[in-house]
Amino acid sequence: MHTMLVTGGAGFIGSNFIRYMLDTYKDLTIVNLDKLTYAGNLDSLAGVMDDHRHIFVRGGIEDRSLVEYIFARYRPQAVVNFAAESHVDRSIEGPAAFIQTNIVGTFRLLEAALTYGRTLPEAERGQFRFLHVSTDEVYGSLGQKGYFTEATPYTPNSPYSASKAASDHLVRAWHHTYGLPVLTTNCSNNYGPYQFPEKLIPLMILNALDGKPLPVYGDGRNIRDWLYVRDHCRAINTVLRNGRPGEVYNIGGNSEKTNLEVVHTICDILDEMRPKLDGASYRAQITFVPDRPGHDRRYAIDASKIRRELGWQPAENFATGIKKTIEWYLANRAWCDRVTDGSYRRERLGLCDKVL
Repeated sequence: MHTMLVTGGAGFIGSNFIRYMLDTYKDLTIVNLDKLTYAGNLDSLAGVMDDHRHIFVRGGIEDRSLVEYIFARYRPQAVVNFAAESHVDRSIEGPAAFIQTNIVGTFRLLEAALTYGRTLPEAERGQFRFLHVSTDEVYGSLGQKGYFTEATPYTPNSPYSASKAASDHLVRAWHHTYGLPVLTTNCSNNYGPYQFPEKLIPLMILNALDGKPLPVYGDGRNIRDWLYVRDHCRAINTVLRNGRPGEVYNIGGNSEKTNLEVVHTICDILDEMRPKLDGASYRAQITFVPDRPGHDRRYAIDASKIRRELGWQPAENFATGIKKTIEWYLANRAWCDRVTDGSYRRERLGLCDKVL
C-alpha cells in the first residue's frame, strides 16, 4: 500500500491517524481531503504539512468531481473515511449539515470509489479497501449491563447518530450489492491531543484552567467507554491491513466511566499538575446543568472480535491516557486559542427550542 486517501484528515482523529501512519510507514503517501469546517484545522497537522508524503486537498466528500479527480490523479490503494460532522449537541441545533456530510457525502464517496475500483486491474481490485470510521452511538443506549457487539441492532437516538447509522448502512449496501471491498469500524468515545474544545474532556480542562464553570449534564451519571486516540489509530490500521472485507469491527478502550468520574479525574490531576494559588480544588467549579435532549444513558463496547481475530487491544488505560491528554493541553494552549479563533467560546450547545 503506497498511497492512501484519508478524508477528514484535518480533524481530531484524522490528524492523529495521518501522523501515526506517516510515523509508521516511511514509504506511504497520504492524500488528505478536508474542507476545513470549524473542527478541521491545519494547525492539527503541524509537523506533516511540509512532509512531501502528505498531500493536502481542500474540499468535501460530497464534491464528487473533486473526489473523482483525486482518485484519477493519485490512484490510492485505500480510502479511510473520517469525514463527518460529529458533535451531538450541534446536530440537535442544526441537523441539516449532518445529513449533507454524513449521508450524502458518504454516498458520493462510495460512488466515486466504486467507479474508480472498476478501472483497476483485477489483481489491484482485490487489494483495494474502503474503510468507513463510525461510532458506537449508532447502537443507541444500553442498560446497566451488557455491551455493544457487531450484531447489536441499530437504534440511533440523536440526529448525529442517525446520520452515522445511515452512512453505515450505505457502506454495507455498496459491499453486498456492488462488491466494493469495505470495512466498517464502530468506536467508543475518543480522547487525546488535538480534540476540538467543544468535547467533554478538552472543554473541562480549558474551563478549569480559566476559572470557568465545569458544566456537567443532568446528574453526571451517563456512562461512556473511553478510547485513547492513538490506540484507535492503531486499530484502524490493523483493520485496514488485516480485516475481512464486508466485516464490522468494534473498537473500545475497556474504560467505562461516568461523565462525573471523568470530570473528577481531570480536576484531581490538575490539582497536582497546575494547583490553584489559593489551594482550592478545581472540583469546586463543577456545575450541574440541564441534560441534553435524548441523552443516551450508557455506551460500552465489546471489542473481543478485533482482539480475537486481529490481535489488537488498547495500550492505554484511562489513567495513563487522561494524564497524557492533560499534559498535552497544558503544553499546547496556543493551539486551543488558534483553533477556536474567537468563533467558539465554549458556550453551551444543543439547547433546542424545537422540542415539543
